[in-house]
Amino acid sequence: MKLKQGDKVVVISGKDKGKEGKIIKTLKADNKVIVEGVNIAHKHIKPNGGNNGEIIEIERPIHASNVMIIDPKSKKGTRIAHRVEKDGKKVRISSKSKEKLD
Repeated sequence: MKLKQGDKVVVISGKDKGKEGKIIKTLKADNKVIVEGVNIAHKHIKPNGGNNGEIIEIERPIHASNVMIIDPKSKKGTRIAHRVEKDGKKVRISSKSKEKLD
């Protein structure tokens, strides 16, 4: 998976198409990511002991293929490429503007 926690992404398909947000967590085994403010679900919490029951909103995972990283220059979705620096370090770059993403 080329996406990392903290990346700014845009949703490219599904019910939340066009929404932007930051990746909160990556689930590498399932190839999914959790993006803040995207794919919101309601969770019902039962009353328990002294706590009252409530309904909370949580972000659910979305497949990594349904998001694109935002290009720092054009502020639009782009693919991720890799480049090896002169010191031998591998870095992620934007395919559109060829700028570093890290």
